[in-house]
Amino acid sequence: MVVRQTIEADVNQYRIALAVACTLLSPCVIGTATETWQRPQFVPAPPDNQPNAVRVTLGRTLFFDPRLSAKGVMSCASCHNPALGWSDGRPTAVGHDMKILPRATPTIVNAAFNHLQMWDGRKASLEEQALGPFESKDEQNLALPELERRVRSISGYVDMFAVAYPNEPITSRTIAKAIASFERTVLSADAPFDLWQAGDAKALSVSAQRGFELFKGKAQCALCHQGFNFTDNGFHNIGLEDAGERADPGRFAHRAVAVLRGAFKTPTLRDITLTAPYMHNGAYTTLEQVIDHYDRGGDVKQNLDANMRPLGLHAREKEDLLEFLRSLTGAPRQVMVPNLPQ
Repeated sequence: MVVRQTIEADVNQYRIALAVACTLLSPCVIGTATETWQRPQFVPAPPDNQPNAVRVTLGRTLFFDPRLSAKGVMSCASCHNPALGWSDGRPTAVGHDMKILPRATPTIVNAAFNHLQMWDGRKASLEEQALGPFESKDEQNLALPELERRVRSISGYVDMFAVAYPNEPITSRTIAKAIASFERTVLSADAPFDLWQAGDAKALSVSAQRGFELFKGKAQCALCHQGFNFTDNGFHNIGLEDAGERADPGRFAHRAVAVLRGAFKTPTLRDITLTAPYMHNGAYTTLEQVIDHYDRGGDVKQNLDANMRPLGLHAREKEDLLEFLRSLTGAPRQVMVPNLPQ
């Protein structure tokens, strides 16, 4: 009965989220030309895991449950905190036994639109990515058989899975499907840039409008940060200093092509003001530092992406570009932290 009430209480929130998503994902038109910056009409999902209210409820509960880790103290939300832009506010992530990890925690905002997941693209879908932290000894450190055992041992989860995935056993596969269903609802809200694109001439300052032109032109940001989600879903070496004894190979570790050595996935710029520090290694704490990095064409020239070169931006141009980047952050959405089944 408690499980049923929990699901029914969450149905309304899912319906609201779905309605908001449908509104947000409608095409945006400037004048008579449809721009490449428009929102997709649909949130992609595999045929065997179409999100619905009960699946999202289940996935949200699993996402916030710290019992699904080796010591029972770390959940998905420990690193992907909705109060911190669905990241963690740290230069690099902190994992099992407070181990400092070498890469920053990426936001999961709009991760449903990514072609590949993770900084190095080693996961092909949200379903695959959802299991990675459980399996990693440096993160939740919970072998999949033990993950399955723990979930099955909680009667509330047994009831929830029976409703969300009828006729499917509780396995790591269905656990991943549920978490991915929730993550597909983590979407950016309308930002000033979107309102401006939709026709509100006052939504974007003149400075930000100049910044958008710089973004597409002289600053060359749009070479990699493209489309609604401001990413080309590609991998680039942008010339960051690496403080470790051995440089992080990035995408090269999974696709041994010379140009991909030290290359990392282009992150979304949506809600960018909420997700500092920036870069895969948390090298910069401010957007001003990020702009300066690109203005000087990166620091390490070995294996540098062909598009990286000094830009020669003036002080006002940097200010305008910063104003535009700020315009990509929307109003924060209320997130319901679930009661965990006992």
